[in-house]
Amino acid sequence: MNRTPYKLAVLASHPIQYQAPLFRVLAQRPAIDLHVFYCRRIGWERYQDPGFGVTFSWDIPLLEGYKHTFLCNISPYVNSSRFFGVVNPGIVAAIWRGKFDAIWINGWALATNWIAWAGASALHVPILLRSETNGLAEPRGLRRGVKRMVLQTFFSRVAGFLAIGTHNENYYKSYGVPQERIFLTPYCVDNAFFMERARELAGQKRDLREKEGIPPDLPIILFCGKFQEKKRPLDLLRAFSLLNGRPPATLVFVGDGALRPAMERFVAQRSLPHVYFLGFKNQQDLPACYAMSDLLVLPSSGEPWGLVVNEAMCFGLPVIASDRVGAAADLVNPGVNGFTFRLGDIESLAGLLRSLLLDGETRKKMGAQSYSLISQWGIPEDVQGILQSLRQVRACRGR
Repeated sequence: MNRTPYKLAVLASHPIQYQAPLFRVLAQRPAIDLHVFYCRRIGWERYQDPGFGVTFSWDIPLLEGYKHTFLCNISPYVNSSRFFGVVNPGIVAAIWRGKFDAIWINGWALATNWIAWAGASALHVPILLRSETNGLAEPRGLRRGVKRMVLQTFFSRVAGFLAIGTHNENYYKSYGVPQERIFLTPYCVDNAFFMERARELAGQKRDLREKEGIPPDLPIILFCGKFQEKKRPLDLLRAFSLLNGRPPATLVFVGDGALRPAMERFVAQRSLPHVYFLGFKNQQDLPACYAMSDLLVLPSSGEPWGLVVNEAMCFGLPVIASDRVGAAADLVNPGVNGFTFRLGDIESLAGLLRSLLLDGETRKKMGAQSYSLISQWGIPEDVQGILQSLRQVRACRGR
């Protein structure tokens, strides 16, 4: 058996709180020699998040425990959300010098991803691709045709596809990618961190609510995320207003963003009781919000995955999600640990809320199912899928 470690390069846009724990675990594996190349420093340093509308830095270590390099970004208008906002030609030299067994590229939305794709192809370095695309909201007409031509070219040079879930896997298959080139690497959070915090906060629900000035005896519906159109927080407010206090419940919004004034006006104009805005919460403070809650709602219209679902399930919460939430296909089992509803169907959402609010025993059972399911959807499963892809890549190169 070949025991030489797999030399794996990862190209990432910037340090991300969800990715760092996985990188640390991979770096600890004797079978993997990992080096992460970042296109930007945003996330590691204090910055203004345009979605939340607040300035902050993440309060967990993002760069510890693994080798990493910040590439020089030569874009004249730096922006991680724009194709030409991230241009790092130095990735080609890094691939050449590193003599890697493979390079893992995260998606195709940035110019640097294509530079790495071209460089790796020219240097005959196998490419592993991981993206969030779920195919639930594809363009139509000419744009759809152009996108398919472009991605077929990109996919033609990819040795292994790291699928984050069912929708993502089916998307690759829709382009003719065979099953043997697809490896499940579940989109996950640091389950160990959140589950440990859940254990620490167990039994403190009443105290946590009183600390935020929230009624201690009413069930809490939680929304956690950016207050922006695609997250549809107003859909949840409208559904909550349809309940008309029957049964009585509390609605808690954690996060911030451009829609907050409109949301606060909606609450004031309808005199909705028991609606609370707790603001942005960093990673260390976020667990308390899940621990005080009874169910999570994610009504998004364009959610490639929705990692708040993972986080909530680590705290044993049932989940209600729209049918446009990527995570729903794998993590929300209707009638078992939650429900899904058709995007924008406010009355349906209100009905699902009412049924769960009226039945505390069902909420408890569904929450236990959430915890059980998410326990098998984490970093260990990611490592397994990545190792499988590397073994196949090395075997193919050997042949």
